[in-house]
Amino acid sequence: MTKQELIERFYINHQEMIDYVNSLTDEQFMYRENGKWTAGQQLSHVYLTLLPFLKVLPSKEFIMQKFGKINRPTWNYNTVIENYFKTSLKAPPQFLPEQVPLEQKAIITANIQKNLLSIQQLLNQYTDDELDTLVLPHPLLGNLTIREMFYLMTYHPTHHLIQTKMNLEKTPQ
Repeated sequence: MTKQELIERFYINHQEMIDYVNSLTDEQFMYRENGKWTAGQQLSHVYLTLLPFLKVLPSKEFIMQKFGKINRPTWNYNTVIENYFKTSLKAPPQFLPEQVPLEQKAIITANIQKNLLSIQQLLNQYTDDELDTLVLPHPLLGNLTIREMFYLMTYHPTHHLIQTKMNLEKTPQ
């Protein structure tokens, strides 16, 4: 996937999640089955996972000094996703969403969209070589190149969109 395709798919997948959640009724947005996250919590989790990128991506020098370069062959998109599904899939505490009241839906949506644009602009400042060599730590997968991280972050909203839809299939009629 080229850098531009990756950036575009990253945005589109997040927008699909936002559009779906915003299309839900209030009851669907708040519906919870067997301790699963509500649609609002799914959206909040996706938002929380974007926040670290706004802090780290502005400084290539910081990334290089703190995390360095990858010391293994780079993974393609499918390998990243396959390796992700071999993990516990459990979000670390800092990415666990609290209850999301209806009033927060528009705020979270606006914040995600604003952050997506900022992240896109930051990613555009990286060369292909930097995307393929500079490392960012992932809490479940360990060191990933920036491109690998964004393969995962491109898939991430789709994963939570699927979970949201599956949860809502159980909605009492």
